[in-house]
Amino acid sequence: MVATGDRTRAATVSALDSVDFALDRSSPVPLYYQLAQQLEGAIERGILGPGDLLGNEVDLSARLGLSRPTVRQAIQSLVDKGLLVRRRGVGTQVVHSQVKRPLELSSLYDDLQSAGQGPTTRVLRNERIPASAAVAAALGLAEGSEVTVLERLRSTHGQPVAFLCNYLPVTLIQPDDARLESTGLYRMMRTAGVTLHSARQTVGARAATVEEAALLDEKEGAALLTMQRTAYDDTGRPVEYGTHVYRASRYTFDFQLLVRP
Repeated sequence: MVATGDRTRAATVSALDSVDFALDRSSPVPLYYQLAQQLEGAIERGILGPGDLLGNEVDLSARLGLSRPTVRQAIQSLVDKGLLVRRRGVGTQVVHSQVKRPLELSSLYDDLQSAGQGPTTRVLRNERIPASAAVAAALGLAEGSEVTVLERLRSTHGQPVAFLCNYLPVTLIQPDDARLESTGLYRMMRTAGVTLHSARQTVGARAATVEEAALLDEKEGAALLTMQRTAYDDTGRPVEYGTHVYRASRYTFDFQLLVRP
């Protein structure tokens, strides 16, 4: 019979054996930062997956030839990012990789699926309502016109990532809950013959409300990323207005900046 401690140690060695650490002790970059970056890279590439054990600080220090304070600082930086968790009697464990989304006209579902994040969706609302002034202005409709409102909770690896609220012209598509839970909204629009061309988007941040915190498994007042987007088809017609909130601990937007000539 293999003792629990032996099983844990075997799992730890197996997980870390798959990571090729290359720490440059002559570099001006602090060793804790080098270790944190290499562990984060292994998590993002799927070399270390959710549930993998890294062991405790003593094991990691001995294995890597680093001091315990150095290892502790590296681990804490990834705990703060939500990538690792410390479990009493077990050690340090991988939770999940942070979602990094390119800032382009794409569906969150498609981005998560392409990144191997295993997206799942729970439909919270799917009905027709009169458009508010803000929604009507975004979609180029008269205030009070009927629009379709969709509210969905998007998760990866069983953990909520984003609360999505979208408004669509009622003549655009007829989304049903089953399809909304199995694919992305933009994919449904493309299947219906809608050609997405461009969007106007605003990204911001604010504190989570009580309701948002409960949905996203965060504390009230936790930092959330926000996004408002109006998408247009190839004729210039507004086809979707979205207001989304994302867990800042699990989600980032990636920008590519070019120098203007």
